Amino acid sequence: MTGLKQQLTLRVENDLKNIEAALNENLTPHLDLVRQTASHLIFSGGKRIRPLLNMLSARLCGYTDEFIKKFSTIIEFLHTATLLHDDVVDGASIRRGKPVAHSIWGAPVTVLVGDFLLARALSIASETQNPKIIKVIAEITESMCQGEILQLVKKGDIHLTEAEYMDVIKRKTGFLIQGACQTGAILAGASAETENKLSKYGYHIGIVFQIADDLLDYTAKTSVLGKSVGADLKEGKLTLPVIYTLAHINPKDRAWMEDLITRKDFSADEFETLIKLIKDTGGIRYCREVAENHIDQAKNIIRSFPPSQTSETLIMIADYTLNRNA
Repeated sequence: MTGLKQQLTLRVENDLKNIEAALNENLTPHLDLVRQTASHLIFSGGKRIRPLLNMLSARLCGYTDEFIKKFSTIIEFLHTATLLHDDVVDGASIRRGKPVAHSIWGAPVTVLVGDFLLARALSIASETQNPKIIKVIAEITESMCQGEILQLVKKGDIHLTEAEYMDVIKRKTGFLIQGACQTGAILAGASAETENKLSKYGYHIGIVFQIADDLLDYTAKTSVLGKSVGADLKEGKLTLPVIYTLAHINPKDRAWMEDLITRKDFSADEFETLIKLIKDTGGIRYCREVAENHIDQAKNIIRSFPPSQTSETLIMIADYTLNRNA
């Protein structure tokens, strides 16, 4: 995995530098307080996978205009807005290894800065004067909000099904990454067939990205993860490893798990017991199998394009998405 990450980093190093510079140049708030609050999260070590996929998708379709640098910030601004809002709603304390924004500037400022970033994204989208792009960006924003509301409604629901979970992550994560790839194709003036292919590629990558995130809560350490291990469960978020395990364990173990989930004040030792139960029941393995199926579909889509360095990079990103450690 280390080798894959190094290879990928070398391939996209210049793109990542361009994205970083564009984010700094295009934040442009009227108040310094807004810049401080937004920058606290935007420049705290995000992977930039989403804007990178936007750039690469446009490039795969032959787009070479410098505007793509500015355009790609739309995706990161949307993503950051949802994280700012999520942390307030969830009462989180750590994000990317740092205190969350609302613990420094308060919830009202943090929520309004998130709103500013959503508006900033739409403002940049409007510069294209392309109604289709504006519509896709607006629909992404709408879907992410609905995904968060759905997750909130289902919080702590021990009867949450896998289908309901997939609906949540499709809206929360899948549609944003799908839209990143789709709008890259639209900006490049790609054919409807090509746009559809890249849209589907982005959808599969988005699903894998969220499943991988959910797995990390049960496989990573806090120092690596950048947030408290077990935070999802303490916030009442039932993710695929837990949903699968609840459906496949004996009644005694299920009763123990239900108590743990309902209490939310479980100890570190209890959480370790839960992790062992998830592993022994096959929850980790099942999640990886689901994700690997989406990876295979994503890679097959890119293989339908003529071979190039960009297509190779998109295939590498598909493999990296599941096997990253944070």
